[in-house]
Amino acid sequence: MAGNSFGKLFKLTTYGESHGKAIGGIIDGCPSGIKLDFDAIQNELNRRKPGQSKIVTQRKEPDTVEFYSGVFEGETTGTPIGFVIHNTNQKSKDYTHIKDVYRPSHADYTYDKKYGVRDYRGGGRSSARETASRVVAGAIAKQMVSNIKINAFTSSVGEIFIDKPYQDLDFNKIESNVIRCPDEATAEKMIAKVEEIKKQGDTIGGTITCVIQNVPVGLGEPVFDKLHAELGKAMLSINAVKGFEYGSGFCGAKMKGSEHNDLFNVNGTTKTNLSGGIQGGISNGMDIYFRVAFKPVATVIQKQDALNSTGEIVEMQGKGRHDPCVVPRAVPIVEAMAALVIADNMLLRRQESKEW
Repeated sequence: MAGNSFGKLFKLTTYGESHGKAIGGIIDGCPSGIKLDFDAIQNELNRRKPGQSKIVTQRKEPDTVEFYSGVFEGETTGTPIGFVIHNTNQKSKDYTHIKDVYRPSHADYTYDKKYGVRDYRGGGRSSARETASRVVAGAIAKQMVSNIKINAFTSSVGEIFIDKPYQDLDFNKIESNVIRCPDEATAEKMIAKVEEIKKQGDTIGGTITCVIQNVPVGLGEPVFDKLHAELGKAMLSINAVKGFEYGSGFCGAKMKGSEHNDLFNVNGTTKTNLSGGIQGGISNGMDIYFRVAFKPVATVIQKQDALNSTGEIVEMQGKGRHDPCVVPRAVPIVEAMAALVIADNMLLRRQESKEW
Protein backbone atom coordinates (compact mmCIF):
# COMPACT_ATOMS: atom_id res chain seq x y z
CA MET A 1 0.00 0.00 0.00
CA ALA A 2 1.45 3.33 -1.08
CA GLY A 3 0.47 6.82 0.03
CA ASN A 4 1.12 6.59 3.78
CA SER A 5 3.35 9.69 3.92
CA PHE A 6 2.55 13.39 3.75
CA GLY A 7 4.91 16.35 3.29
CA LYS A 8 8.21 17.09 1.55
CA LEU A 9 10.66 18.26 4.22
CA PHE A 10 8.44 17.98 7.31
CA LYS A 11 7.17 14.49 6.52
CA LEU A 12 4.71 12.31 8.43
CA THR A 13 4.33 8.58 7.80
CA THR A 14 1.52 6.85 9.70
CA TYR A 15 0.86 3.18 10.43
CA GLY A 16 -1.71 0.96 12.13
CA GLU A 17 -5.35 -0.09 11.93
CA SER A 18 -8.47 0.80 13.88
CA HIS A 19 -8.62 -2.55 15.69
CA GLY A 20 -4.95 -3.48 15.63
CA LYS A 21 -2.66 -3.26 18.65
CA ALA A 22 -1.67 0.34 17.99
CA ILE A 23 -1.50 3.22 15.59
CA GLY A 24 1.35 5.69 15.30
CA GLY A 25 3.74 7.54 13.08
CA ILE A 26 7.22 8.70 12.21
CA ILE A 27 7.97 12.39 11.66
CA ASP A 28 11.03 13.02 9.54
CA GLY A 29 12.58 16.43 8.93
CA CYS A 30 11.59 18.16 12.15
CA PRO A 31 14.38 20.62 13.07
CA SER A 32 16.39 20.10 16.24
CA GLY A 33 16.10 22.28 19.31
CA ILE A 34 12.32 22.68 19.45
CA LYS A 35 11.18 22.58 23.07
CA LEU A 36 8.06 20.44 23.11
CA ASP A 37 5.04 21.01 25.32
CA PHE A 38 3.85 17.42 25.79
CA ASP A 39 0.71 18.50 27.64
CA ALA A 40 -0.29 20.59 24.62
CA ILE A 41 0.27 17.60 22.32
CA GLN A 42 -1.89 15.39 24.54
CA ASN A 43 -4.56 18.09 24.72
CA GLU A 44 -4.83 18.07 20.92
CA LEU A 45 -5.37 14.30 21.05
CA ASN A 46 -7.99 14.75 23.76
CA ARG A 47 -9.89 17.10 21.45
CA ARG A 48 -10.01 14.37 18.79
CA LYS A 49 -10.46 11.25 20.90
CA PRO A 50 -13.71 9.26 21.01
CA GLY A 51 -16.06 9.22 23.97
CA GLN A 52 -15.57 12.88 24.89
CA SER A 53 -19.27 13.82 24.74
CA LYS A 54 -22.72 12.36 24.19
CA ILE A 55 -22.81 13.46 20.53
CA VAL A 56 -19.77 11.43 19.42
CA THR A 57 -18.89 7.73 19.31
CA GLN A 58 -18.75 6.15 22.75
CA ARG A 59 -15.63 4.10 22.05
CA LYS A 60 -13.46 4.72 25.13
CA GLU A 61 -9.86 5.27 24.12
CA PRO A 62 -7.41 7.28 26.27
CA ASP A 63 -5.35 8.04 23.15
CA THR A 64 -2.20 8.55 25.16
CA VAL A 65 0.82 9.15 22.95
CA GLU A 66 4.24 7.68 23.73
CA PHE A 67 7.40 8.98 22.04
CA TYR A 68 10.09 6.43 21.23
CA SER A 69 12.69 8.52 19.41
CA GLY A 70 13.69 11.95 18.18
CA VAL A 71 13.22 13.69 21.53
CA PHE A 72 15.80 14.15 24.31
CA GLU A 73 15.28 16.08 27.52
CA GLY A 74 12.10 17.60 26.11
CA GLU A 75 13.64 18.88 22.87
CA THR A 76 13.63 17.58 19.32
CA THR A 77 16.98 16.18 18.21
CA GLY A 78 16.52 16.49 14.45
CA THR A 79 16.31 12.73 14.04
CA PRO A 80 13.07 10.88 13.15
CA ILE A 81 10.40 11.24 15.83
CA GLY A 82 8.71 7.88 16.39
CA PHE A 83 5.51 7.65 18.41
CA VAL A 84 2.75 5.19 19.24
CA ILE A 85 -0.86 5.34 20.45
CA HIS A 86 -2.07 2.00 21.79
CA ASN A 87 -5.59 0.80 21.02
CA THR A 88 -7.26 -0.36 24.23
CA ASN A 89 -11.02 -0.50 23.62
CA GLN A 90 -11.53 -2.48 20.42
CA LYS A 91 -14.78 -4.42 20.05
CA SER A 92 -14.05 -6.32 16.86
CA LYS A 93 -17.03 -8.62 17.31
CA ASP A 94 -19.25 -5.63 16.52
CA TYR A 95 -18.09 -6.00 12.90
CA THR A 96 -18.38 -9.76 12.29
CA HIS A 97 -21.76 -9.21 10.60
CA ILE A 98 -20.04 -7.32 7.76
CA LYS A 99 -17.18 -9.75 7.23
CA ASP A 100 -18.56 -10.66 3.81
CA VAL A 101 -20.69 -7.55 3.20
CA TYR A 102 -19.67 -4.23 1.65
CA ARG A 103 -21.16 -1.33 3.58
CA PRO A 104 -22.66 1.44 1.41
CA SER A 105 -20.36 4.49 0.98
CA HIS A 106 -17.49 2.82 2.86
CA ALA A 107 -14.11 1.74 1.50
CA ASP A 108 -14.97 -1.96 1.91
CA TYR A 109 -15.65 -2.69 -1.76
CA THR A 110 -12.76 -0.70 -3.21
CA TYR A 111 -10.26 -2.10 -0.68
CA ASP A 112 -11.29 -5.67 -1.43
CA LYS A 113 -11.08 -5.16 -5.19
CA LYS A 114 -7.75 -3.31 -5.05
CA TYR A 115 -5.88 -5.43 -2.48
CA GLY A 116 -7.79 -8.73 -2.53
CA VAL A 117 -8.14 -8.54 1.26
CA ARG A 118 -9.64 -6.15 3.77
CA ASP A 119 -9.66 -5.68 7.51
CA TYR A 120 -13.38 -5.44 8.24
CA ARG A 121 -12.81 -4.59 11.93
CA GLY A 122 -13.84 -0.95 12.07
CA GLY A 123 -12.56 -0.31 8.58
CA GLY A 124 -8.96 -1.26 9.31
CA ARG A 125 -6.53 1.19 7.72
CA SER A 126 -9.37 3.21 6.16
CA SER A 127 -10.79 4.05 9.59
CA ALA A 128 -10.69 7.67 10.73
CA ARG A 129 -8.83 6.40 13.77
CA GLU A 130 -5.69 6.82 11.66
CA THR A 131 -6.12 10.58 11.99
CA ALA A 132 -5.01 10.50 15.64
CA SER A 133 -1.45 10.12 14.33
CA ARG A 134 -1.93 13.22 12.20
CA VAL A 135 -3.02 15.17 15.26
CA VAL A 136 0.22 14.28 17.08
CA ALA A 137 2.33 15.46 14.14
CA GLY A 138 0.17 18.54 13.70
CA ALA A 139 0.59 19.44 17.37
CA ILE A 140 4.37 19.33 16.94
CA ALA A 141 4.11 21.37 13.73
CA LYS A 142 2.07 23.99 15.60
CA GLN A 143 4.86 24.32 18.16
CA MET A 144 7.43 24.58 15.39
CA VAL A 145 5.58 27.58 13.87
CA SER A 146 4.18 28.92 17.14
CA ASN A 147 3.94 32.50 15.90
CA ILE A 148 1.36 31.39 13.32
CA LYS A 149 -2.15 30.93 14.73
CA ILE A 150 -4.37 28.16 13.38
CA ASN A 151 -8.01 28.01 14.51
CA ALA A 152 -10.71 25.73 13.10
CA PHE A 153 -14.34 25.56 14.18
CA THR A 154 -17.66 24.00 13.23
CA SER A 155 -19.38 26.44 10.89
CA SER A 156 -22.38 24.32 9.91
CA VAL A 157 -24.29 21.15 10.74
CA GLY A 158 -26.80 20.16 8.11
CA GLU A 159 -28.74 23.32 7.24
CA ILE A 160 -27.67 25.18 10.40
CA PHE A 161 -24.96 27.74 9.61
CA ILE A 162 -23.11 30.47 11.47
CA ASP A 163 -24.35 33.67 9.81
CA LYS A 164 -21.38 35.84 10.86
CA PRO A 165 -17.98 36.41 9.24
CA TYR A 166 -15.12 34.78 11.10
CA GLN A 167 -13.76 38.21 12.05
CA ASP A 168 -16.80 38.69 14.32
CA LEU A 169 -16.26 35.41 16.19
CA ASP A 170 -14.33 34.84 19.42
CA PHE A 171 -12.06 31.87 18.80
CA ASN A 172 -11.64 31.47 22.57
CA LYS A 173 -15.21 30.13 22.61
CA ILE A 174 -14.54 27.25 20.21
CA GLU A 175 -13.90 24.83 23.08
CA SER A 176 -16.79 26.16 25.20
CA ASN A 177 -19.26 23.60 23.79
CA VAL A 178 -19.15 20.02 22.51
CA ILE A 179 -19.90 20.94 18.89
CA ARG A 180 -16.91 23.35 18.77
CA CYS A 181 -18.87 26.28 17.39
CA PRO A 182 -17.78 29.72 18.68
CA ASP A 183 -21.27 31.22 18.21
CA GLU A 184 -23.16 30.06 21.29
CA ALA A 185 -26.71 30.44 19.96
CA THR A 186 -25.86 28.54 16.78
CA ALA A 187 -24.00 25.90 18.79
CA GLU A 188 -27.14 25.09 20.79
CA LYS A 189 -29.12 24.54 17.59
CA MET A 190 -26.37 22.35 16.14
CA ILE A 191 -26.18 20.18 19.26
CA ALA A 192 -29.95 19.73 19.30
CA LYS A 193 -29.90 18.68 15.63
CA VAL A 194 -27.16 16.09 16.17
CA GLU A 195 -29.03 14.66 19.18
CA GLU A 196 -32.22 14.44 17.10
CA ILE A 197 -30.41 12.67 14.24
CA LYS A 198 -28.72 10.27 16.66
CA LYS A 199 -32.09 9.20 18.11
CA GLN A 200 -33.23 8.36 14.58
CA GLY A 201 -30.25 6.04 14.12
CA ASP A 202 -29.04 8.33 11.36
CA THR A 203 -26.09 10.67 10.75
CA ILE A 204 -25.57 14.20 9.47
CA GLY A 205 -22.79 16.16 7.78
CA GLY A 206 -21.42 19.65 8.21
CA THR A 207 -18.58 22.05 7.50
CA ILE A 208 -15.47 23.25 9.32
CA THR A 209 -13.92 26.66 8.73
CA CYS A 210 -10.21 27.16 9.39
CA VAL A 211 -8.38 30.48 9.76
CA ILE A 212 -4.57 30.73 9.63
CA GLN A 213 -3.18 34.05 10.85
CA ASN A 214 0.28 35.67 10.91
CA VAL A 215 1.43 33.74 7.85
CA PRO A 216 4.46 35.41 6.24
CA VAL A 217 4.45 36.47 2.61
CA GLY A 218 6.03 33.94 0.28
CA LEU A 219 4.87 30.45 1.25
CA GLY A 220 3.94 28.20 -1.66
CA GLU A 221 5.06 27.82 -5.25
CA PRO A 222 3.37 29.26 -8.36
CA VAL A 223 2.78 26.13 -10.45
CA PHE A 224 1.98 22.63 -9.12
CA ASP A 225 2.85 23.25 -5.47
CA LYS A 226 0.52 26.19 -4.90
CA LEU A 227 -0.15 26.74 -1.21
CA HIS A 228 -3.89 26.37 -1.64
CA ALA A 229 -3.34 23.18 -3.64
CA GLU A 230 -1.28 21.75 -0.77
CA LEU A 231 -3.98 22.75 1.72
CA GLY A 232 -6.63 21.24 -0.53
CA LYS A 233 -4.78 17.92 -0.76
CA ALA A 234 -4.30 17.90 3.01
CA MET A 235 -7.98 18.47 3.71
CA LEU A 236 -9.24 16.10 1.04
CA SER A 237 -7.05 13.36 2.52
CA ILE A 238 -9.12 13.45 5.73
CA ASN A 239 -11.79 10.75 6.01
CA ALA A 240 -15.33 11.81 5.02
CA VAL A 241 -14.25 15.09 3.38
CA LYS A 242 -16.26 15.88 0.24
CA GLY A 243 -15.26 19.45 -0.54
CA PHE A 244 -12.71 22.23 -0.05
CA GLU A 245 -12.88 25.94 -0.84
CA TYR A 246 -10.65 28.83 0.14
CA GLY A 247 -11.21 32.58 0.12
CA SER A 248 -14.37 33.43 -1.81
CA GLY A 249 -14.57 29.80 -2.93
CA PHE A 250 -17.57 28.85 -5.03
CA CYS A 251 -19.27 32.18 -4.24
CA GLY A 252 -16.53 33.84 -6.27
CA ALA A 253 -17.84 32.11 -9.38
CA LYS A 254 -21.00 34.25 -9.11
CA MET A 255 -19.15 37.56 -9.00
CA LYS A 256 -17.76 40.01 -11.53
CA GLY A 257 -14.04 40.76 -11.57
CA SER A 258 -14.68 44.33 -10.49
CA GLU A 259 -16.46 42.99 -7.41
CA HIS A 260 -14.01 40.21 -6.66
CA ASN A 261 -10.63 41.90 -7.10
CA ASP A 262 -8.72 42.52 -3.85
CA LEU A 263 -7.73 46.19 -4.08
CA PHE A 264 -4.47 47.03 -2.36
CA ASN A 265 -3.77 49.20 0.63
CA VAL A 266 -0.50 51.16 0.56
CA ASN A 267 1.16 48.68 2.93
CA GLY A 268 0.56 45.70 0.62
CA THR A 269 -2.48 44.34 2.45
CA THR A 270 -5.82 44.24 0.66
CA LYS A 271 -9.19 45.77 1.39
CA THR A 272 -11.30 42.62 1.04
CA ASN A 273 -9.12 39.46 1.07
CA LEU A 274 -11.48 37.51 -1.14
CA SER A 275 -8.28 35.78 -2.29
CA GLY A 276 -8.15 34.06 1.10
CA GLY A 277 -4.57 35.08 1.83
CA ILE A 278 -3.14 33.35 -1.25
CA GLN A 279 -2.49 34.85 -4.68
CA GLY A 280 -0.80 33.00 -7.53
CA GLY A 281 -0.35 30.05 -5.19
CA ILE A 282 1.77 32.14 -2.78
CA SER A 283 0.77 33.51 0.63
CA ASN A 284 0.35 37.30 0.64
CA GLY A 285 0.47 37.90 4.39
CA MET A 286 -3.30 38.20 4.86
CA ASP A 287 -5.40 35.68 6.81
CA ILE A 288 -5.72 32.35 5.04
CA TYR A 289 -9.21 31.00 5.46
CA PHE A 290 -10.94 27.99 3.98
CA ARG A 291 -13.92 25.71 4.49
CA VAL A 292 -14.03 21.91 4.48
CA ALA A 293 -17.22 19.90 3.86
CA PHE A 294 -17.77 16.56 5.64
CA LYS A 295 -20.33 14.02 4.51
CA PRO A 296 -22.70 12.26 6.92
CA VAL A 297 -20.99 9.27 8.55
CA ALA A 298 -21.65 6.27 6.31
CA THR A 299 -22.62 3.83 9.07
CA VAL A 300 -26.24 4.36 10.09
CA ILE A 301 -28.11 2.27 12.65
CA GLN A 302 -30.86 1.54 10.16
CA LYS A 303 -31.54 -1.31 7.78
CA GLN A 304 -30.07 -0.83 4.31
CA ASP A 305 -29.44 -2.86 1.18
CA ALA A 306 -25.81 -3.87 0.69
CA LEU A 307 -23.73 -5.97 -1.68
CA ASN A 308 -21.97 -9.08 -0.37
CA SER A 309 -18.81 -10.78 -1.61
CA THR A 310 -20.77 -13.29 -3.71
CA GLY A 311 -22.57 -10.56 -5.65
CA GLU A 312 -25.91 -10.66 -3.84
CA ILE A 313 -27.92 -7.73 -2.51
CA VAL A 314 -28.61 -8.41 1.16
CA GLU A 315 -30.13 -6.47 4.02
CA MET A 316 -27.76 -5.20 6.70
CA GLN A 317 -27.94 -2.91 9.71
CA GLY A 318 -25.09 -0.90 11.17
CA LYS A 319 -23.83 -1.90 14.61
CA GLY A 320 -21.11 -0.72 16.93
CA ARG A 321 -20.11 2.73 18.15
CA HIS A 322 -20.19 5.48 15.55
CA ASP A 323 -20.33 9.26 15.39
CA PRO A 324 -23.73 10.69 14.45
CA CYS A 325 -21.75 13.70 13.16
CA VAL A 326 -18.01 13.60 12.57
CA VAL A 327 -17.51 17.37 12.50
CA PRO A 328 -16.78 18.13 16.21
CA ARG A 329 -13.94 15.61 16.39
CA ALA A 330 -12.63 16.64 12.98
CA VAL A 331 -11.87 20.22 14.09
CA PRO A 332 -8.43 19.34 15.56
CA ILE A 333 -7.70 17.15 12.53
CA VAL A 334 -8.27 20.08 10.17
CA GLU A 335 -5.98 22.23 12.33
CA ALA A 336 -3.34 19.49 12.37
CA MET A 337 -3.28 19.05 8.59
CA ALA A 338 -3.13 22.83 8.12
CA ALA A 339 -0.19 22.96 10.54
CA LEU A 340 1.64 20.22 8.62
CA VAL A 341 1.28 22.17 5.36
CA ILE A 342 2.45 25.44 6.92
CA ALA A 343 5.40 23.82 8.73
CA ASP A 344 6.49 22.04 5.56
CA ASN A 345 6.31 25.24 3.54
CA MET A 346 8.19 27.18 6.22
CA LEU A 347 11.04 24.67 5.92
CA LEU A 348 10.93 24.91 2.13
CA ARG A 349 11.12 28.70 2.41
CA ARG A 350 14.07 28.45 4.77
CA GLN A 351 15.79 26.09 2.34
CA GLU A 352 15.30 28.60 -0.47
CA SER A 353 16.34 31.70 1.49
CA LYS A 354 18.88 30.08 3.84
CA GLU A 355 17.13 31.72 6.81
CA TRP A 356 14.50 30.79 9.39
